[in-house]
Amino acid sequence: MPTSGKILLLSCCAPCACAVIKKLHEDGADFAVAFYNPNIHPAAEYAKRRDEQQKLCVRWHIPFIELEYDPENWLKQTLPYKDEPERGARCSLCFELRLRRVMEYAKANGFAAVASVLGVSRWKNLAQVNAAAARASADTGVPYVEIEGRKHGMQEARLALIKELGLYNQDYCGCVYSEAAVLARRKNPAA
Repeated sequence: MPTSGKILLLSCCAPCACAVIKKLHEDGADFAVAFYNPNIHPAAEYAKRRDEQQKLCVRWHIPFIELEYDPENWLKQTLPYKDEPERGARCSLCFELRLRRVMEYAKANGFAAVASVLGVSRWKNLAQVNAAAARASADTGVPYVEIEGRKHGMQEARLALIKELGLYNQDYCGCVYSEAAVLARRKNPAA
């Protein structure tokens, strides 16, 4: 990671984060993992993803920080974008809300910068995540470190770790809107 000082890594879930966390750990990076995902629905899914992320952090002795779970506020802010597709304006807003909150926490707790694995999934657009992070960084004054978690063997390492560690690997990003889209695709695969 091209920065000095402790990094706060925003993670959406263990499957997206596992290869990045392992690499940072092996590289001797000074970092902690933040779990701030008010978008995840339902609460049982949130708990499952949080617990899986925490187990991964314990495995490699990485500090784990869980920020508040506030799905009502997230829903209120994203409701105007409920009909947006994946990778649309709703996702941009979601990324920015989550990154801004983690940056505020980082600033208040002595972290030098924030990074994230929000763009690791093939369902997400890394450029969209980085643009949201740039806006949140400009608002908070906290630097953002871009991470590429798909190229240079990272995707293969991620898939191998998911299998090796038996990680719970969900089939939707986490929000109520993406869950509904997945359910609709299951009912009508031709659509």
